This record gives sequence, structure tokens and C-alpha cells, in this order.
Amino acid sequence: MLTSLNALVAAHGPWDGGGFWPFFLLIPLFWILVIGFFIFFARRSWRHNHHWAAAQGAEGVLRERYARGEIDETEYRQRLEVLRANPK
Repeated sequence: MLTSLNALVAAHGPWDGGGFWPFFLLIPLFWILVIGFFIFFARRSWRHNHHWAAAQGAEGVLRERYARGEIDETEYRQRLEVLRANPK
């Protein structure tokens, strides 16, 4: 019984007739893709947040200068328009 089972497994193994496909590569490939997507989206999100924070920082300084009376309303609106038109 055992010998016939071994013969059956040996006859229809993964290397029989060139049907071998490296399934063992799927798990590492999956994790490489997951980690790659995580890094891609994290860097993209960080860049977006960095630019947003820089723009908000400039607008915050402009609001403070307007609140202290250093600039008038027309200058405030002009500078705010320039800041929002040129996001870098």
C-alpha cells in the first residue's frame, strides 16, 4: 500500500512532464509588492503634506501680518492670490 502511494506521488509530482511552476515565489512577490505600494503611497502622501504645510505656513505668516496691521487688505489679498496661484 505504501509503495503504491509513493509510486503515485512520484509519478504525478510537480516536476512530472514539465508542469513545474515555482509557486514558492508567489509569497515573496506578494510581500515585495505590498511593501513597494506602501512606500510609494507614503512618499506621495509625505510630499503632498509637505507642500500643503509650506503653503499654510506662508499663508499663516501673511494672516498674522494682516492682523497686526503691517499690510492692508488689498496687499493681503494680492499676496494671498500669488501664494495660492504658485504652489511649489
